[in-house]
Amino acid sequence: MKLNYLQLQGCEKLEWGYCCQLAGKFPSPLLPIEVKNIQLGKHGSDTGVYDTEGRFVPSKFEKIFIKHAHTHPNALTYDELKEMIKANRQPKDLKGRIGSFVEWHLLYKIGKDKDGLLQKETIRGVYDGSVFEILKKEHSSDKNN
Repeated sequence: MKLNYLQLQGCEKLEWGYCCQLAGKFPSPLLPIEVKNIQLGKHGSDTGVYDTEGRFVPSKFEKIFIKHAHTHPNALTYDELKEMIKANRQPKDLKGRIGSFVEWHLLYKIGKDKDGLLQKETIRGVYDGSVFEILKKEHSSDKNN
């Protein structure tokens, strides 16, 4: 899995850092992610993999692949990804639709494998945070070479 660490970190930091800061505080230019407010980063038209309190829901994660992974059981093609985004759209939710579109298209662009598949382990890694450790290691090894 070869992902662009800076692109993914930058986008996640912008979204989560801004959404998850403490209410009433002037936004920090460093965009710290306040873990206790992580649920504030949840938006409409999403997959439902995080509940309203920001907890990971494994059954919702599996549902992504049960419903949309038609070609490969543990990966999404670009067309399957578009199908999933469309299926998750909620009426009158422009902000959520845009957020979902940007997040998933960016992840596909930088996370797809050589066959153009977005693997289940890559997607899970974004949800559980483990992909960021992998990216950090890859980015560090690229700097050392």
